[in-house]
Amino acid sequence: MTNSMGTGKGASVDSDPRRRFAEELKSARELYPERRLTQTDLARLARTSKSTISRLESGKGPIPPELPAVLDQIFGTDGVFRRLDEEVAIRSSRAIHRRRREVERSASAVWEWSPTLVPGLLQTSGYARALLRVGAPVADEEQLTAMTRARLARQEILQGPRPPHLRVVLCESVILRRFVPAPEMWEQLAALVSHSERPTTSIRILPLNAEPNLLIDVPLSILTSPTHVQSVCIDSYRTARIITEPEDVRDAVRAFGDLEGEALPAQQSVELIRRQMESLT
Repeated sequence: MTNSMGTGKGASVDSDPRRRFAEELKSARELYPERRLTQTDLARLARTSKSTISRLESGKGPIPPELPAVLDQIFGTDGVFRRLDEEVAIRSSRAIHRRRREVERSASAVWEWSPTLVPGLLQTSGYARALLRVGAPVADEEQLTAMTRARLARQEILQGPRPPHLRVVLCESVILRRFVPAPEMWEQLAALVSHSERPTTSIRILPLNAEPNLLIDVPLSILTSPTHVQSVCIDSYRTARIITEPEDVRDAVRAFGDLEGEALPAQQSVELIRRQMESLT
């Protein structure tokens, strides 16, 4: 069945994609061609609960990841709900990134774990630009330059008179994987060595044969405020979260400690990075 209702009245008067999603959903339900659907009717068709439909129409809480595509199929809306869901995710991610940068700027300690990439706080310009180009394939050179500068600006916290204590654990695959040409990868590895020489910074490598860990495939940052309050930041594709629940934070801190326990000592980690640099020359 195809619905000819268009994008709905909310799209032109409300720039908030979450509110537009709510209005589109209510409008589509009430204007369903065969008959006006109740929230219970729609919940049955979408194989979800009435409370979920009610919550979404009120603009509250997260959108279940599988539901936008189901709604597009039910209402024949040609991707309207999927596109709005993507806009919601982008806006939410931007807001969380801004909050994360604010917390990071005042942090007394930053702990970073990455199973795949050099964290943004330690990236060189060439490495960062290559990653941003993949993430924004239609961006022009000027836009890429602006995004790269914004990412590198985060590193200013490491160069001030009172930098945070930085503890970094990288999976060995991070230094083996080449996202950039050899000369630029060499430069990135050299930057890691240089950072490791700072008295407030520790960089350690987790061997590929390390024991399994709760965080083994979850890159995260643990930020400690000047008042010793810790929060956990998770940032991956279309997902950005700041976790402050004490139990969840404790679990992440404990898992990070386990990673450090499995990682090579700092000096051995630097030697491993240097050997990888030699392989690139």
